[in-house]
Amino acid sequence: MLAELDRLGRPFDEHAQPTHVTASAIVVGARGVVLHVHRRLHRWMQPGGHVDPGETPDEAVLRECREETGLSVAHPAGGPLLVHVDVHPSAAGHVHLDLRYLLWAPDEDPAPAAAESQDVAWFSWDEAIDLSDEALEGALRSARRLIDASRS
Repeated sequence: MLAELDRLGRPFDEHAQPTHVTASAIVVGARGVVLHVHRRLHRWMQPGGHVDPGETPDEAVLRECREETGLSVAHPAGGPLLVHVDVHPSAAGHVHLDLRYLLWAPDEDPAPAAAESQDVAWFSWDEAIDLSDEALEGALRSARRLIDASRS
């Protein structure tokens, strides 16, 4: 990821080059972990997306997660917490440099925006891991370790 960031002139602009930064989140709360079915990929994954002009990745992840889950997500009290990074191919030959943050959500039912996937749900940590691919599993395990460490 660092090598890619060094060579990109506008790493947050999805239209500048096929490789660009995205932001997603491991959304956690009293009920467990929130996942949604991605509209194009048709699989359970963490919410997130592209960074809009003028946004930072930690602002983009809040906007994207609020749109995709309808939950009032927030960064931890100490500020944005990056828990995982992932580089993966995406549609149209793009490569996403995904920054994955930990976000907290209240104990509410998801209510995504009308234009978003309506398949959004809370899962236990184990259920979320069972539904995930290798990269998401790594992010989930990393987030869970951080949360468990903060409680001890």
